[in-house]
Amino acid sequence: MVAGAAWAGYEFGYKPLEAQKAQSVAVVIPTAQVKRGTLEKRSRISGTTAAKNFSTITAPKIQGPEGNRPMVLLSMVESGAVVKQGQVIARIDGQSLQDHIDDVQDTVEAAIADVRKRKAELEIDWKNLEQTVLVAKADLDKARLEASAAEVRTEVERQLLQLSFEEAQARYKQLQSDFENTKKLQAADLAILNFTLERHKRHLGRHAADVKRFVITAPMDGLAVLQSVWGGSSMRTIEQGDQITPGQPFMKVVNPSSMMLDAKINQAESDDFRLGQSAEVRLDAFPGMVMKAKVFSIGAIATSSSRQSPFIRSIPLKLAVDGSDPRLIPDLSGSADVVLDKVENTLIVPKQAVYAQDGKMFVDVKSTQGFTAREVQVGMSNDTHASILSGLKEAEEIRLSR
Repeated sequence: MVAGAAWAGYEFGYKPLEAQKAQSVAVVIPTAQVKRGTLEKRSRISGTTAAKNFSTITAPKIQGPEGNRPMVLLSMVESGAVVKQGQVIARIDGQSLQDHIDDVQDTVEAAIADVRKRKAELEIDWKNLEQTVLVAKADLDKARLEASAAEVRTEVERQLLQLSFEEAQARYKQLQSDFENTKKLQAADLAILNFTLERHKRHLGRHAADVKRFVITAPMDGLAVLQSVWGGSSMRTIEQGDQITPGQPFMKVVNPSSMMLDAKINQAESDDFRLGQSAEVRLDAFPGMVMKAKVFSIGAIATSSSRQSPFIRSIPLKLAVDGSDPRLIPDLSGSADVVLDKVENTLIVPKQAVYAQDGKMFVDVKSTQGFTAREVQVGMSNDTHASILSGLKEAEEIRLSR
């Protein structure tokens, strides 16, 4: 009975425990295979989409002292609509201005009538003055003839004739002087009326030009994008019936085939970016959408934001998107993976497989006896992988971590 109990304890107690201990000692070592390919060093930046070629549509600026009054959007195209150059894309309510134009038109017609009436009156006054001058000239000629026959006259008569001649001559000279002054006076009077008429005409022409601006046409072919305005406690897209002020932008016409990603980079990273670097752009609204792009603009001056510390400065960076897509519209948030550097046809290993020892770089290579440390020369590396210039061969198996 004692022997049986001992055997049962060994079989069902001690032996399974030993097997469990032996199983727990076994260690799984993660490995990777050396591969040949292209290694890229990338940097991810975020930004918003915009168009390189676009035209901003603003509310017209009204001429005159009433130019600051708000205007009402009577109609406009929907956001995202495809428009052609010259197509009407927005209309502003101009009924009040048209009523004012009708009033000014009446004023202009009245001013024209005043000018015509005054011209007729001045013409009559001028003819009367000319007739008076002719009469004075005739009286002067008569007095001269009578004075020329003074030899047969008495001394008193000669004196009277001489006085009559001098009186007629003085009157004629006075009328001649009045003739020139009246001519200048009438010309000035008529000029004042013409100036008044011209002022009313310019007033009318100014408003006629303003009312034409209330019908807004597309300056180019493209996509109409409505701007956002502050509505109460949040931003909203501008709508029909909203009031806009002169010079306020309310729409953009963009060329959808010239889209870009407008982003910013930290000034400490500016040395890594160059014009012409390739990138892949992704949009937050369309996760599966990937488009090729290139860096075409790098800002020269670093700027700071009011939301960040003043010593943190950013540099504007713009990436031109290759091709076009109907889903690619302005003001969409997205990101871009910019290829900062690239090495082709090189041996690639995970970065965690490379370690430093005594100032040298090593990789543990798998062999029949286990893992052997081998010195390697490391080239370019990114966040996850490294390029091996020498010390390894393609398809060799290496240990990921020691």
